[in-house]
Amino acid sequence: MALRRTRLVRTSALAAPALVVAALLLPTTQANASSPSVPLTGTSSPVTGDFSPDTGQYPEFQTPEDENSPEVGPTQVVNRTMSQGHAAGHGVTVRGTTRSKSNPTFVTGFEGLNHYQQRYSRGGNQFSIEPPDQALCVGGGHVVEAVNDVFNVYDSSGASQLTDNTATNVVGGFPRDVHHAVDLNSVFGYPPAVNRTTGALGPELTDPTCIYDAATQRFFLVVLTLDRGPSGALNEVNHLDLAVSATSDPTGRWNIYKIDVTNDGTNTGGQNPGPYLGDYPHIGADANGVYLTTNAYPWNSGGFAGAQVYALSKAQLAAGAGNVNVQHIDTSGMVAAPSDAGATQPGFTVWPAQSPGTGSFNLANNGTEYFLSSNAADEATHPVAGTGGNYTSSKIVVWSMTNTASLNSASPAVHLSSRLVDVGLYALPPKQHQPGSGQPAGLNSPQGHCTNDTTTPTIAGVGCWRLLFGGQPAHNEVVSTPDSNDTRMQQVMYANGKLWGALDTAITVSGGNRAGIAWYVVKPGGASLSPKVALAGYLGETGMDFTYPAIGVTPSGRGVMAFTATGEATYPSAAYASIDALTGVGAWNVVTGGAGAATADGFTSYKAQVGNPPRTRWGDYGAASVDGSSVWVASEYIASACDYTAWGGPFFTGGTGDNLLGTCGGADHGPGVRTALANWSTRVSAFTP
Repeated sequence: MALRRTRLVRTSALAAPALVVAALLLPTTQANASSPSVPLTGTSSPVTGDFSPDTGQYPEFQTPEDENSPEVGPTQVVNRTMSQGHAAGHGVTVRGTTRSKSNPTFVTGFEGLNHYQQRYSRGGNQFSIEPPDQALCVGGGHVVEAVNDVFNVYDSSGASQLTDNTATNVVGGFPRDVHHAVDLNSVFGYPPAVNRTTGALGPELTDPTCIYDAATQRFFLVVLTLDRGPSGALNEVNHLDLAVSATSDPTGRWNIYKIDVTNDGTNTGGQNPGPYLGDYPHIGADANGVYLTTNAYPWNSGGFAGAQVYALSKAQLAAGAGNVNVQHIDTSGMVAAPSDAGATQPGFTVWPAQSPGTGSFNLANNGTEYFLSSNAADEATHPVAGTGGNYTSSKIVVWSMTNTASLNSASPAVHLSSRLVDVGLYALPPKQHQPGSGQPAGLNSPQGHCTNDTTTPTIAGVGCWRLLFGGQPAHNEVVSTPDSNDTRMQQVMYANGKLWGALDTAITVSGGNRAGIAWYVVKPGGASLSPKVALAGYLGETGMDFTYPAIGVTPSGRGVMAFTATGEATYPSAAYASIDALTGVGAWNVVTGGAGAATADGFTSYKAQVGNPPRTRWGDYGAASVDGSSVWVASEYIASACDYTAWGGPFFTGGTGDNLLGTCGGADHGPGVRTALANWSTRVSAFTP
């Protein structure tokens, strides 16, 4: 079994904020909004679609050409990694955190979706993908989780509520129990990501994110979908696919709406000519609307074409209307340049707020939705992204969209404005450390260890590497340093009259430069949008790296911040800390059951799979969801430690092989939490603040 070369995936470089005191209010003008309507394109349900058996004859990864080459026109790489490769900044010194008033109580937790389920859903007609990109939304007795590229619905104990498809989920002649998980292509009504009998490729779905809206009792799930031309290559056409549960039961029918984002950007024909890629979509809601945002990148040139905002009527979506009102706003030129009077910048990762329950919405100004963003990344500071900068900032951006009730009228007319707010310094974080980083890959990194091995007898010959590669690789793989985020804003909430957000930053702890978190509690300032920071700070610790924060806050203003914690003595773990607006973020802890068991051992960690230097993908975001008085959180971590020689008997003892190399976690090597090529997992937990 020779497993082939890897699929390239996307990220960027981010930094984080600091303790804030004053607010700098710089008004901006709104770009013209367009007002198309979005039609209902069909319905679907989370049931595994048709598939052919996995014969094992097609690659494990989409090739870089598939990811980056359009069907027609130039074949330049789409640069979605603007800050990659620049040196990490050195952040402010962090001495510790005070204890929060919230003191969350752990309620329950369970293993969420993992790479095994991702790879082997739909009969194995999936590619190996990392990072997971975490979506979580909870309500009405259902816990909905989605990652790249698989979906599940649980009850509060972690039992799947979806139909068992194990009987038909056979890969290479062996049953694969994926715990009822369903591939996202099935959820949205598409053919498989890859037909492993014919080699035919389906559309590429990525970046899932979701919310549960208690007011309408509906789940909203959005993905970015990249279409393919006749040859199977990406053809530049891409759209946001928004699935809305037809009832409060997410195991049933979903209505599907599609927003074409191919030509949604700025400077067409100029320095950032289209068509564009609508990258990194995220979702929020207020009393009247559902809000989707993207980052627009030109397909055929470098640069950045601004964050895009799509405002849709929530009532129409919830009712399954045949056509839904939508307003599209390009944020290019809407942010005042902090150091250049009169100059403007585009919005970047303008994250819409979600609110808990039914009473947390702001009804002023005929309905108001808020957003947060940061401005240290290339994309935010240079119209032609990638032109350099110091990747630091002492400001964040507060956005207000007013007149949102008009989305339910025949003539929607929302207005978007932004203000800069002074905060403490945040900067591009360094990469994460994990035990053994930089050292030869050992048994806790079985893929790297197997790649290095030249002496173990296998059914393919001497050397474990023969089970992974057709040609002999170099045998010098080391334990990696996983990605930290860049400085973009992460999940945003509007609760208790305040905006809550966090991002990744460089911090200095005990003289060491580490990845940490900057968090913010902002009073948006009401009708005039005169925001002020109520409280802000950092989270970090000696010998540790904290990345990809997500905050959930109850209507009373008590919450939980989830993140990944790693360090020289700590494997990648799911962690949390309390947060409130009185004393800030409390002491951090590893989630019960969320302690990392081994190193990140995914295919992006190794030169032989992705080229030199490798770049261990992590994130790209965590998630939090509020259900009544409970805060649910989910983060990526490494759930289990296995060694190929410990569970791959048929491959090492003269057997014939069972197509289960790399699987661990149960009888007959399944159900598992990893495959031969990746070992990421997600941990879902509930707290009562």
